Amino acid sequence: MSADNQQERLGTDWIVGFTDGEGCFSVSVFRNKTSSLGWQVFPEFAITQGVKSLNVLKRIQRFFGCGRIFINRRYDNHREHLYRYCVRSMGDLSDIIVPFFRKNRLQGSKRNDFERFAQAMELIKRRKHLSRKGLRKIATIATNMNRKSQSKFLKSSETTRQRSPSATKI
Repeated sequence: MSADNQQERLGTDWIVGFTDGEGCFSVSVFRNKTSSLGWQVFPEFAITQGVKSLNVLKRIQRFFGCGRIFINRRYDNHREHLYRYCVRSMGDLSDIIVPFFRKNRLQGSKRNDFERFAQAMELIKRRKHLSRKGLRKIATIATNMNRKSQSKFLKSSETTRQRSPSATKI
């Protein structure tokens, strides 16, 4: 069967394989002065493609029935803009994306990132991100995903002070 015909089907195996190659599960923790702890957790599932594959992203969006497609305009030496299919809604991530990839397991390198992502989503669902201890746990999980660099939350002076032996526990 040709590649075009395979893309026509967009079945669960195709979605899993495409995500294994082109998808990303990420959890970021960043400063937000309006949140109670001064930090916000931002989970996201995304697939990025060039304009030539925009139709595939639209079909994936229809398949899941959630998420949005954003354009990342490029004015550097690249010839085309990038498009990102993103799911950011906590409800959609918890109720659609995580169950789909639990049932239809990733086979490649994304499996570990997904497992960490699902672990972080479970903590968020249980509202653990609203405490410093839970936020620290989520930031530690995020550090072990994708980028392998320490979260700014974990490096922040207030977090470092709170981990020292003389710090008062919250």
